[in-house]
Amino acid sequence: MDWETIYNTLGIKDFVYFISSPQIQDTLFPVKLIFVFFSMFFLFFVIYFMMNSSWLQYKFLEDVTEFFSWQAYGSRQMVKEWEKIKKKASSGLEADYKLAIIDAEDFLMEVLDNAGYEGKDFADAVESATRLLGPTTPDIMKAHETRNAIVYNPNFKITTDEAEKVLSIYEKAAKNVGMA
Repeated sequence: MDWETIYNTLGIKDFVYFISSPQIQDTLFPVKLIFVFFSMFFLFFVIYFMMNSSWLQYKFLEDVTEFFSWQAYGSRQMVKEWEKIKKKASSGLEADYKLAIIDAEDFLMEVLDNAGYEGKDFADAVESATRLLGPTTPDIMKAHETRNAIVYNPNFKITTDEAEKVLSIYEKAAKNVGMA
């Protein structure tokens, strides 16, 4: 039994001749045009949304960026954010030190979240990252207490040395987690 016999028995050959006949093709031409139009329409929107979303950059350019920069993806952005915090603290004003400390803790929380150490609050996130943070964990919690004192006590005073110490604790913790 050869393929020609199987095609004839199943009627496949007759079906192919019927579908490819000029009469059916002329009848289906408007339907083909509609499907081509919809295909082009959806293709256009897929390309448009892919170009305007960050998904392509995140999925495909992440590896290329890491390869050429020899840094983890997003680490430049993190370093820039930390530089803004340090610049704020360099003004010498107590109010700017306080804001820098608050921003530094928020920054560390973001770094912990990005690294997968989540918690319902800062203390939980630090506790989940204790193995990575190691012996700096108690210092981080003291810095957190200072930050809370700044936030909840408007009369709280902080010296330049204390503020720089707290900021260095947050910076060291962020670097341990993987800021850069």
